[in-house]
Amino acid sequence: MDLFKTKLLIFVLFIVQCNAIPRFANYIQDHMVLQQAPQRAVVWGFGDTSKLTTLRMDDKIYTTISGAESVNEQDESIWSITLDPVYDEGPFDIHVSQPLANGTLVTITIHDILFGDVWICSGQSNMQLTVSLIHNATEEIVNAGKYPKIRVFTADQEVSAMPLEELRGIRLNWSVASPNSIGGPNWNYMSAVCWLYGRMIHVALGERPIGLIASSVGGTPIELWMPPKALQDCGIPPDDSVIVKSWNFSSTETASNHSTLFNAMIYPFMRTVIYGAIWYQGKTVDSFFCVSLSISILVSNEGEANRDYNTHKYACSFSKMIQYWRESWNERTNNITDIQFPFGFVQLSTFANNSEYIGSYPEIRWHQTFDIGYVPNNVVPKVFMAVTLDLRDDPNGDHPRYKHDVGYRLSRSGLAIAYNQQVEYQGPIVQTIVYFIGSQTINITYTAVSNIDLRNPNGFEICCQGSKCANDSLWIPITISSRVELTITLSIPISCIGQQLYGIRYLWRETPCPFKQAAIYSFTDPNLPSPPYLKLFLTDRREVENNIFTYKR
Repeated sequence: MDLFKTKLLIFVLFIVQCNAIPRFANYIQDHMVLQQAPQRAVVWGFGDTSKLTTLRMDDKIYTTISGAESVNEQDESIWSITLDPVYDEGPFDIHVSQPLANGTLVTITIHDILFGDVWICSGQSNMQLTVSLIHNATEEIVNAGKYPKIRVFTADQEVSAMPLEELRGIRLNWSVASPNSIGGPNWNYMSAVCWLYGRMIHVALGERPIGLIASSVGGTPIELWMPPKALQDCGIPPDDSVIVKSWNFSSTETASNHSTLFNAMIYPFMRTVIYGAIWYQGKTVDSFFCVSLSISILVSNEGEANRDYNTHKYACSFSKMIQYWRESWNERTNNITDIQFPFGFVQLSTFANNSEYIGSYPEIRWHQTFDIGYVPNNVVPKVFMAVTLDLRDDPNGDHPRYKHDVGYRLSRSGLAIAYNQQVEYQGPIVQTIVYFIGSQTINITYTAVSNIDLRNPNGFEICCQGSKCANDSLWIPITISSRVELTITLSIPISCIGQQLYGIRYLWRETPCPFKQAAIYSFTDPNLPSPPYLKLFLTDRREVENNIFTYKR
């Protein structure tokens, strides 16, 4: 080769190397699920600046111009293409082309793409807990291959002080459901609650394709998942007094403020259109420690574990996190992701073997419902939940292995709230409480599909010795004496007769009952318990008339 040709080759190679080669974002992959019609899916990635980018799928062709400015150290800019609504589930191949400076057209392709509903699954260890660790794991894993239209993905655990455009790491690439993808290593993949929820709605929806994105970290407080605006609204400083001492993640970055998991493990997905999200978190509000799984202990500046960390702010933290997740997803997908997308959560389960211990769990459960006692409600719309405080699993403590029950309860409420299906999705909810002041009984009437399943007379307490009832020692057990259809009658103990009653509460313990032995369940679906609740009397004088206290939902 003569000198001229050698120089020309070097020049061409230099031109190619100075141009970013087009690529998909690192979680836009083969086998993934994109959001189906009526929503419009977004496909995006990186490439050279200000270049014509063409996407071809089946007989459709779309074009756009990539961004004019680079967004990372590789001098890449972002290209993004919004597809027309796709009603056909597929599978499809998607081809994206972009020219290099020398005129060479580079085409990249992702294969076996389905269109269905995309769900994000996030939270802490009970969301991270894998299928391999639950009851009946072997059967669940063996049967996973029966659901090829469910596709699963697991993000790696990372932190970032600033929002990231794409993930720093991936634990499980998009995969067709199979024994290998569902039965991965313990605490690695696949999230049991995420999988079971997705599998159950997939079947109920006539085998609609479902894409499940698991992005969770055990032992983490909600503050790390909250956008900065949410922290500000709730009066939580970005750094507070708590730092992430050592994460042992693949990232070498040292994070010292809240929002670090939102930045690294939620924000990158916000260019992708989703149908909804599910959430399982709350334990770390109570204990604020990390189990020795993939991360180490979260400590304060003094090195002491923080119990009851921001418990009193959880109702605000949770509602604002949901609000800003919704708003950000809507904004970053050009108003395509529903600004009120369905958000489901698992109400905090159990921990201590001692059924008399109260702790902070009851308060957290209450705050998870935004201090109403049930969802959906007017505080945060289109939210649904699974009640799990009756799934006691003493050998596993705070990681109950009865995740099939969790998946069932959450999927029922998801089908009702997220998909508007006419299914029973929650246990009996208190409709009215009537107390004749000075009498010996309280009547509670529930709303239910048909009747209530009364399994035992216990779990209720009243307070008659203090207007605020802040001291747990002021609460006295009270039992059910009779029931007529949807109304139960509670007998007031002698020590409270003739005194002013200030409040009533139900299942106000960390671990309030043996396995599936709470007092009240649905009669038509015995796997749906009534949620815990708290009602303070005389907080509103309008509730008292002619010496009769009446609470109406």
